[in-house]
Parts: sequence; C-alpha cells; structure tokens
Amino acid sequence: MLQHVALMCYACAVETKISQRELRNDSGAIMRRVEEGECFTVTRNGVPVADLVPHDRAAADRRRRFVPVGELAAGLRRLPNWDVERFAAELRQLDAAVDDSDAERWGSTR
Repeated sequence: MLQHVALMCYACAVETKISQRELRNDSGAIMRRVEEGECFTVTRNGVPVADLVPHDRAAADRRRRFVPVGELAAGLRRLPNWDVERFAAELRQLDAAVDDSDAERWGSTR
C-alpha cells in the first residue's frame, strides 16, 4: 500500500503535459493512465488550462457538490419566518438601541 501511495505522489509530482487534441483523440488510454494514478496538465495552444488528476473518493464523500432539492427544502422550512412586520419591528428595536447621534446622516465620517 505504501509503495502505491508513493508511486501516486511521484506520478502527480511529475505531471505529463498533453494538448487538448491529444486528450480528445486518446481519451480512453489517458483515462486509464489517470485511473492508475498518473496526472496530466491539459494545454490549449501550449497554455495550461486544466489538471487531470485521479479522483479522491474519500474527499468526494466528505464534500458534496450537489444538495438534493428535498434536503434543501427541509432546511429552509426550519428557518424562522421573517415576515415584513417582524423584520420592521426588529429594525425599530435596533435603531432605538444604537446611539448614532454623533454621526453625520449623509456625510462622510472623516
């Protein structure tokens, strides 16, 4: 296992540059090499545009990129109901609690 990890670290440290055209034409072979731990820098007109690296399943499980609509809706239902009247009342309470009499209303603070 340690040898496999070391090989993957070395393979990703020494990236192979491939052009966008090479990726398009040899995608199957390149993807197999990525599965084996090799990393690639994809270039367009000689300029690096992307890194092609092996998928880290452990990291993907930790951080989701998509939240299901049902889960999002359930979270929104748990939020407090902020109707206009409640919001305006809280603003009036805050305004009464804060003393800003020494601040110029429309001028600068200099």
